Amino acid sequence: MTHLRRVVLPLRVLLVIVFAALLAAQVWGVPALLPDLAHPTLERQVVRGVMLAVSVLCLACVQVVIVSTWRLLTMVTDDRIFTASALPWVNAIVRAGVVGWFMLLGAFVCSYYFIVDEVSDDPALPALLLLLLLVGAVLGLLMVVMRALLRQAATLRADMEAVI
Repeated sequence: MTHLRRVVLPLRVLLVIVFAALLAAQVWGVPALLPDLAHPTLERQVVRGVMLAVSVLCLACVQVVIVSTWRLLTMVTDDRIFTASALPWVNAIVRAGVVGWFMLLGAFVCSYYFIVDEVSDDPALPALLLLLLLVGAVLGLLMVVMRALLRQAATLRADMEAVI
């Protein structure tokens, strides 16, 4: 267990750095990256607002995953990870992944119909969003499998403790 503690501390430091970077991206980065509207029509303003909202909310979903991971790391160091109390944190990760995935799906549809047709002919943004959708689907399904494994391990541990 001591070798695990040596890994948890650097991981927590990295989680704090990533959380702070995501917070900075929400406040300063995302609004700066969105295109300024030279000819602001109502449709373009709506698309820009939707892009801003989806970007900030997707980053918030990642922050939920970071906080849940922090709590799970605490349970690992306390040797309580294979208990029922870990399941709500894993469920939070799965729910944040699902919410983020559906927001990316909406951004993909919006970018395909509005941005490529109206603002730009460059298909890079829809292609990037499609790649993120695929990666998000793989990670989400992987977390569902990991949640099932955690549930089985928690049940087995409870059964073993009852026997002993």
